This record gives sequence, C-alpha cells and structure tokens, in this order.
Amino acid sequence: MPETDVTGIDLLILDVDGVLTDGRVILSPTGEETKSFHVHDGAGMKYWKRSGKKLAIVTGRSSPAVQLRAEELDVDVVRLNVKDKLPVVKEVISSLSTTAERTAAIGDDLTDLPVLRHVAFGAVVADATEEVRQVADYIAQKPGGAGAVREIIELLLKKAGLWENILARYLPRN
Repeated sequence: MPETDVTGIDLLILDVDGVLTDGRVILSPTGEETKSFHVHDGAGMKYWKRSGKKLAIVTGRSSPAVQLRAEELDVDVVRLNVKDKLPVVKEVISSLSTTAERTAAIGDDLTDLPVLRHVAFGAVVADATEEVRQVADYIAQKPGGAGAVREIIELLLKKAGLWENILARYLPRN
C-alpha cells in the first residue's frame, strides 16, 4: 500500500473499546461500568489538540466514563452508542468543517471498517482483528489501551512536522 500523505490531517476520530481501552468491559454488581485509560494516550490527545487539531470519539457503547474522559481531554465531538458508525462519522466531519481527505481514524474491529476505508488515513491498534488490519494504512506496535493512540498521534505529528513544537515545551532552552 503506498504511503499516505498525512500532512493535511486536521481531524482524528477514535473508537473507544479496544482502542482507548484494552477492550474489557468491567461491570460492578450494580451494573456500573468502569474503564481504564492509559495516560500516554491522554497525553497524546492533548498534544494533538495543542497542535491545533480536532479530535472526535465515535463509539458503539454508551459510558459515563468515556464522556468524563473526553471532557478532561477537550475532545471536540463525542458520539456514544453508535451502531452504524459511517453516517455518524460523515456528520462529525461535516460539523467540524473538514473533509474525509483531511481526517484520520483509529479502530480495532469490524464496526470500524467502513470508517477506516472512508478517511484519508486509517490506523489500527496492534491487537485489531485481521480483517481490520488488512485495510489499515498503519498498524500500531502497541495494543489498544496500552499507548497505541499516543504512538499513532506521534507518527502523524512527526510526519506533519509538528512534533518539534510539542517537544520545545519540555526541552530546556540553552
């Protein structure tokens, strides 16, 4: 597959379960759902936003934990409980005044296939299903919930020449 030019990507759309989490759904005896998010992924999402980019979450489940995490990380658009992702992704892209050609997405399972094929750059986590891996422009070395989102964000920012701006904030000035 030829390398995709990602320099014009201005929107990143994320799945949650299996991408921002390890895919496990933990339910308390009262039915309350908890999720575990990796801090490296959250930091990567902040770097993405700090670079002037837009961020969206489109997920098939509904979870207060996802809504809370999205608010903490200044996610522009959150769509929960989405059973057919592509129409919602098209609406999100339009609502954020961009195009599919300027959009990247990260997924892990069959419900993400239409989205990954629609956007300019479709990335998947290391433990994505085989069918999803076959259509990916990039397969992360890390699995979902273990820093894969950060890995992909760094890749996109580096290819766009924006990573040095992120580093400058943390490197000492001589």
